[in-house]
Amino acid sequence: MRKPSIFTENEIRFLRELVKNRVPFMIVGLSAAALQGAPVVTQDVDLWFKNLAHSGIGKALRKVDSVYVPPMGLNPPMFAGDGVDLFDIVLNMDGLESFDKELKNAVEIPLERIRVKVLPLDRILASKQAANREKDRLTIPVLKDALVAIRGRKGS
Repeated sequence: MRKPSIFTENEIRFLRELVKNRVPFMIVGLSAAALQGAPVVTQDVDLWFKNLAHSGIGKALRKVDSVYVPPMGLNPPMFAGDGVDLFDIVLNMDGLESFDKELKNAVEIPLERIRVKVLPLDRILASKQAANREKDRLTIPVLKDALVAIRGRKGS
């Protein structure tokens, strides 16, 4: 029996197209933590891109009948359309190295016949600690416990 996905078919199609078009990106934030086994929930999926000008992003969006909406005023850049509204665009992460340095240590997670790069749990924790927002402070103990548990499973 196949494990149920946390993503819809259109969301998977979008991620598949990003991978197919060799777009440098990683899943970060609590969704990345959940994909690694941390007991957390989130309402969105943060995608950290090296460069939003990469042509593969537009190709992937067209495949799922969606568009890129550039930043305007106080509104950040975003994707619009069925199957991409779950995704938030991230261009930098508090407390972390450059995208390229973090990508080198990213974890590859199988996801519906593709493999996506995911920010490692210890780096998610470092970013949450550096951001120091109230919502991040609330998740830090859970992420620390998950990291201990996951490292324990790998060590046994």
